[in-house]
Amino acid sequence: MQVANRRFAFFGALVGLISAVTASHAQWDPDNGQWRKSDPDHLRVMTWNVEDSICTTASDKREQFGGWHGLVCIVASMQPDVLILQEAGDNSGNGTGSGVDSVNNLTTALELFIHGGSDPFEGGTVSSYVQKYAPSYDLPYIYVSSASDGFNRNVILSRYPFADLNGDGKSQVPDIGFVVPHLWAPGGNGGIRGFMFAEIDLPDAVYPGDLVIGNAHLKSGGDSSDRDERVRAAQNVGYYIYHLFGGGGTGVPDPHNKISDNPQVTNILDANTPVIWGGDLNEDEQRNGGTVGPADWLVRGGSLGGSDGTDRDTTDSRYDDAREYFSSSRNTQSSSKLDYLAAWDSIATPVREFVFLSSAIPSGKFPQELLNFPTPANPNPLLASSAASDHRPVIVDFQLPTDNQSPPGPFDLLLPGDGAEDLGREVLFTWQASSGADSYTLTIAADAGMNNVVHTASGLTEESYQLEGPVLETCSIYFWGVSAFNANGQTDSFTFPAFFATGGVADFNGDGDVNTLDVLAFLNTWTAGDDDADVNLDGAVNTLDVLFYLNAFNVGC
Repeated sequence: MQVANRRFAFFGALVGLISAVTASHAQWDPDNGQWRKSDPDHLRVMTWNVEDSICTTASDKREQFGGWHGLVCIVASMQPDVLILQEAGDNSGNGTGSGVDSVNNLTTALELFIHGGSDPFEGGTVSSYVQKYAPSYDLPYIYVSSASDGFNRNVILSRYPFADLNGDGKSQVPDIGFVVPHLWAPGGNGGIRGFMFAEIDLPDAVYPGDLVIGNAHLKSGGDSSDRDERVRAAQNVGYYIYHLFGGGGTGVPDPHNKISDNPQVTNILDANTPVIWGGDLNEDEQRNGGTVGPADWLVRGGSLGGSDGTDRDTTDSRYDDAREYFSSSRNTQSSSKLDYLAAWDSIATPVREFVFLSSAIPSGKFPQELLNFPTPANPNPLLASSAASDHRPVIVDFQLPTDNQSPPGPFDLLLPGDGAEDLGREVLFTWQASSGADSYTLTIAADAGMNNVVHTASGLTEESYQLEGPVLETCSIYFWGVSAFNANGQTDSFTFPAFFATGGVADFNGDGDVNTLDVLAFLNTWTAGDDDADVNLDGAVNTLDVLFYLNAFNVGC
């Protein structure tokens, strides 16, 4: 006996209607084209070697295929709170001029990059700029390093203002002060292009601390002398970070008086203020023969582990293990990882870290702003990364200490996906973590208004819940959502509610068809006493299950 297909023929008509009412995705959901932070209080830091595409003579400051436009669309898509750049200001490298831009001229070029306007260098009007595609986003604070190798400069752009945090009257330095040889530091400075730092004043209403950001482009090249310079610079900078900003475990800056700093620093950073640093370090720590490279020296200090790491708490700091979301590739330049972000992870906890590469993104999963590349009329977002630079950016979202006087942070549902069909009656529900949440409540209802509640689970402390027992009916549509709670209030999931549909039990053997083979499979399971034969989910295997199954087989969905 062949039974007609009784699957949810009516779901197709309902999906569009229900999705229009309930669809609302988290800011971080790349599978649905959402690439932003999952919590507005997270701090997003992005490092990128832009391969000379930002300079005064760049002639492609318009919506066209080119490096400038590719950079614009990707920055507008990622919207970091702090953006650190390497290889900016090199006109000869860009093939459009000669020499390196002055600090003032490169600052103007970066203003055009973010805000647009009349181009004083090439004439005309800049028609490709970040705020064109992300009008509410801004990086108004720009620090261009005065240190240069004669070709390019390092840059720090920030959503928040610069301010002196350690009492030396300076909020910006183009390179570390000269380090006298001591402990693991061989002595010297931060390398060929300097290791710049900026101190940043974070909003007091949200964060009890502030932020220090470092940025560098270490010596390139495969010769032993090139590598020696990279390592020397990293050793000196690691010493500087640990002893000047963190006090080397003593509570006072530069406790051994080995760092030339004028004016002198008067205090270390407070316990809620981290240092986050990175850039193009020009060496892959997994492909250098097992030796200790620059990224390792910057986080480990004198030795791996122990109490001489570069974190403020004397442990090792941490650098990223960012991966491209869809392919899991860690490479940031060709087949190597050269670009890193590191942090005092005792204060700044990485929530997520990823490498962005447009060509690896499947169709339909691009961030909306990237659809402007190369032009809105003729988008080709797959090519944005390759046009922008030969490096891929590394992005890390950090959880910083917060003055938690607000409700839990935003979050979204994960499984079952919105519109999932043919689920069993025992469903595993999962959702994202909500920052600041003390507990969660899961609600399942038979209506989109969440009035006809069929099940509630409250006081949950994990981001998952396994529904068991005869709660759900077969062949039915249900709606679900999660609320996060703390002492300051409640936050509902972004999608509230999502919906799913349970299937029937007639296709017992799971071959996609409903026929007499399913009856035989069920009876064999029932005779053997297998728990799968408890199709009515009453906790027992008995003749009631046979009646329940035969009825489902005859009726279907």
